[in-house]
Amino acid sequence: MVSLRFPFSFSQSPKLPNSNSNSNSNSTSTSRRVSSAAFVAASAAASAAAVAAVSLDPKHPFLQKALNCLVFSNHTFSPLWGSLSLADNSYSTVVESKTGVEFPSVIGDSRGLLGIGLRKKSVLGLKNIDVYAFGVYADGNGVKEFLSKKYGKLSDSEFKANKKFNEDLIENDICVTVRLQIVYGRLSIRSVRSAFEESVGSRLQKFGGSDNKELLQRFTSQFKDEYKIPRGSVIDLSRERGHVLCTRIDGKEVGSIQSKLLCRSILDLYIGQDSFDRQAKEDIEQNLASLLQK
Repeated sequence: MVSLRFPFSFSQSPKLPNSNSNSNSNSTSTSRRVSSAAFVAASAAASAAAVAAVSLDPKHPFLQKALNCLVFSNHTFSPLWGSLSLADNSYSTVVESKTGVEFPSVIGDSRGLLGIGLRKKSVLGLKNIDVYAFGVYADGNGVKEFLSKKYGKLSDSEFKANKKFNEDLIENDICVTVRLQIVYGRLSIRSVRSAFEESVGSRLQKFGGSDNKELLQRFTSQFKDEYKIPRGSVIDLSRERGHVLCTRIDGKEVGSIQSKLLCRSILDLYIGQDSFDRQAKEDIEQNLASLLQK
């Protein structure tokens, strides 16, 4: 279970945490300033408060919340806040707080972060280990292009009652990336290959029947023994237009396969009905709904 979530709608300004009466007042004031103007026009007083909070206490709630908040623009997924790190403020990040793994709010040109989750694995039925954290990204323009027509005419009550946003994201030809960041330091590429043989294999059988062994082998063979994946390694599984699955390890493309069935099977692991992290699935569904309501 991931401890960091997206407790706010992307169409709303994020609320800062309550610590005491004074901090609550300051946080509310700051939140209103942020929501009333674009980032470039934010007040100098709010900026000064943030810098002071960082210098006095790196774990100050203002800093923690600012690092973990992002919103979508009308055309692309763009961060409201840049990272407040004094070393690098080129982009904002969202932190999976249980593992400390950071995810950029935007990757590529316009793929915005919809939600984050955690893949756990049971060891002998006695202990769960955290294998990797994952973030699901989607192209905002693509989401609106394919899904706005379907949901644009729904009433507010019908829209809120809908539970098929994730299914539509899986089915349609929308650019989506699932980013895996390794947190288990003893994980081998052979273990990754074996895990995908089991999980992706079960989805291929579920959606396409039993005669898909060759397709599964084409996918898993991309994870060659020569690749090393120590803690911090990044694996990107990206569906490009035309239902092409591109696999990258630490930024290097290791293979691509054109298959709608394979793309569907991969995405179902992370945002489908029986996904690895159900809370992450719900977060993603909520954030897709917020994006479509703009």
